[in-house]
Formats: sequence, C-alpha cells, structure tokens
Amino acid sequence: MKKLIVLAAAAAAIVATPAFASGEGRIEGRGGIAFAGGSSEAFVGIGAGYDFDLGDKAFIGIDLGADKILANGAKVIWSTGARLGAKVSEKGRLYANGGIGFCCGGSDPYLGVGYQHKFGTNAYGKIEYRRVLRNGTDVNFAGIGIGGAF
Repeated sequence: MKKLIVLAAAAAAIVATPAFASGEGRIEGRGGIAFAGGSSEAFVGIGAGYDFDLGDKAFIGIDLGADKILANGAKVIWSTGARLGAKVSEKGRLYANGGIGFCCGGSDPYLGVGYQHKFGTNAYGKIEYRRVLRNGTDVNFAGIGIGGAF
C-alpha cells in the first residue's frame, strides 16, 4: 500500500510538470477531533503545500504537515502527501488526498477528502477528513483549518 501511494504521488508530479509555472503555495493552522477505538481527543497542527493548476477545472498538490493529538504522551505526527482535486467554483476546491504519516519510528499511509474555500484574495478556510490506515485500529481525523495562499 505504501509503495502504491508513493508511486501515485510520483506519477502525479510527472503529469503536473507542464503546469509548474502556474500554481499557488499555502500555509495553514488546523485543528479538530481524532478518534479511534471508541475514544477521541482534540488535535492541532500546521500544514504547508503547493498546488499546481491542471487547467481551469482541476489541480494537483503536494502537502507537508505536523499534527499533535492533545493527549498525555502523544507524539507529533509528521506527514507528507499529495492531493488531487476539482475547482468547483472560482473560490472553492474539492479534493482527495493521500500520503504517509511518520511517528515514533514507524509510518502509516493515510487517505482523505476535503473542501477548501477562499475568503478574499489570499485567506482560505477548509474542512478535511483523514483516515490513517494502521495495522490494528485505524485513526480518524476530522478537522477545520485556516490559512493563507501566496
């Protein structure tokens, strides 16, 4: 599964190569609820990325992030991944994402979906769901974020 995600991200980057001249960087703060196995905890995090335009209707992007579940002893989960989406309006983007999260010497793949909406020229808000595919109990993240595009 991990190899498939890495190969898909590499293929997406190759497909997006002609569009490198047109795109947008982003940086954000985020938070929400992480839940697994009948329990839940709040989380906070930061993220950064870059989206490459694939014409008027689609985009592909890269993501980097760090999220901390606010429970005693929880470590920061570092992540790297990609997203592929549709421009559903002048200010709205609907996307699917996937990648790998790293924590405590191990790594687990994740998949998710989200919606990002611009407020004005550079500010945006988003809502996102991610599912970390762990051996054993999967961990779910449902959150919101606010950020700036440049």
